[in-house]
Parts: sequence; C-alpha cells; structure tokens
Amino acid sequence: MKPINKEKILAKLGHVAVLKGGASPEREISLISGSAVFNGLKRLGVNASVIDVGNDVIEQLKAAKPDLVVIMLHGEGGEDGVIQGLLEVMELPYTGSGVLASSIAMDKVKSKLLWQRLGLSTADFEFANESSCWQELINRYGKLVVKPVSGGSSLGIAIVDNAVDLEKHYWKALEFDAEVIVEKFIEGVEYSTGVLGSELFPTIQLETNREFFDFEAKYTDEDSRIICPPELSEEKLTELEILVKRAYDSLGCKGLARVDVMQGIDGEFYLLELNTIPGMTEHSFVPMAAKHIGINFDELLLRILDSETQH
Repeated sequence: MKPINKEKILAKLGHVAVLKGGASPEREISLISGSAVFNGLKRLGVNASVIDVGNDVIEQLKAAKPDLVVIMLHGEGGEDGVIQGLLEVMELPYTGSGVLASSIAMDKVKSKLLWQRLGLSTADFEFANESSCWQELINRYGKLVVKPVSGGSSLGIAIVDNAVDLEKHYWKALEFDAEVIVEKFIEGVEYSTGVLGSELFPTIQLETNREFFDFEAKYTDEDSRIICPPELSEEKLTELEILVKRAYDSLGCKGLARVDVMQGIDGEFYLLELNTIPGMTEHSFVPMAAKHIGINFDELLLRILDSETQH
C-alpha cells in the first residue's frame, strides 16, 4: 500500500465524532467497534468524541459540531443509508460509502441482482414467504442458505437441507428482517477482502469447525482460523481480487468496505455480500488483514481518515 504522512493527515483533521451503538441487532458489536476506533483516535492525538446513537442523535451532533463523522454503526439505521442521509442533510462530512451505495449493499437482493446484470458471479437465490412450498425449494436447490435480506454479522443465517428445517429457519430469519431469501448453498472455502478506495488489503481465508462462519465463529470462537495469505495460486488470487474490486466499484462504494466471497468445489468464485462498514474489533477481518502487511490498528485508522480527506 502507498506510504502515508501521519502529520499531514492529522493537520487536516478538526473535531472527529465517532458514531456507535444504534438500535440494530448488531448494536453490541458496534459498541465494541466504535470504542476501539475512538480509543485509537485518542492515541493518535485526534480531537475526538463519541456518540452512542439514539433518538437524540441530531441534538448530539448539533452540540458536538464535528468536522468529520466516523460511522461505526453496523446493520439497520447505520449501514443502510439512513444515517448517511441524515448527515448529508446536516452537511456533515462522514466516512465510508454514500446513501445509495450503502442502501444497495445492505440489501442482498438488490446487490446480487446488480452483480448478476454485470456478469459478476453470485449464488442463485429467490425470495421466500409464508406461502412458499418448502419441499419444492429443497427439490430445486438441494442444500440452501436462509438469509435475512438486510443485516450482517451472520445473524439470522442458517444452512438447511430439508423442508422442516427450512420453514423453521425462515421464521427465525424474520426476527431480523421483514424479507428473507433462500440461496443455493455453495460448498467450498470462504474468503474476505478489505477494500479502501483504489487499494486492497490482503485476502484472508476463513476456516471454522462450525457449518459456516457464523456469528460465534466471527466473534467468540477461539478455534476459528484466519489464514493469510490464502491458500490460492497467484492466478486464482488475482481473479478473486479483480472480482472483489469490480463488486466494490459496481455499487459506487467509497472508503473502507469488505467483500465476502465463496470458492466452490468447481474452483469458481461467488460473491456473498459487501459490507460498507466492516467491524473494527480485535476479531474483525480488516484489522487482521492489515496487520499481515505491517499496518497496525492506528495506522489503519489514519489510512481511513486519509481516504476521506482526499474527496
């Protein structure tokens, strides 16, 4: 990655406000991410404050009068364009993708439809509803992944191979979102790549003893394995990175994002989803990947801030 000038970046910054918390099911992870970012900014000597986002967020922002807002809200209300729209109206600069890119990325259906239209590979899927014929879906796809249309941290996701479990997990997924999709299960290896503007962080390979890299595998399991660099040939890694960058560019993303991809047993890559506000906890993938190329947490923050002061 290109070298950066710490003093030059810090000289451009005024008061930076970190937004964390919110009311989504991912609130607890957001609190940890937000606190980690705030503490890192303080270590760097940045004039920073932190806001636990609630119904009074407008009043808190007016009182803080920040020159830049760092959004560390995961899930609904923070990653879906809502807070971005508010900040646009208040004329407050903020980190990450804008309203439209955030909204599309948060909606797995809209992002997948766009990728399909552009010829970017992603697993076949369809909406599920209470009138769905569960056995027919199993007959058509075999093994399925049940997913809330919006949301992150693998909350509400389940892998099923029979009609009884499919119906049960459809209703469970509805606890996290009003719409649910079923997606053809891709057997293979999962990868995750961080993107910051025109630059990519090293891809990491994810391994777990669980059926897939679920919430516990991401945040609590001690035996989850992060392999970096991934066990891919140079040719396949290049292919993966091109797919990741095209996915990021196609949604009009800015700043930091993370793209999750499966490689099937056929060797082909399939886009899973794009996260416009990746986690910044000690278990989070982007900080882990950055560490593999000698970029510690505080330098990662500097690079994120530098990308925002460039536009």
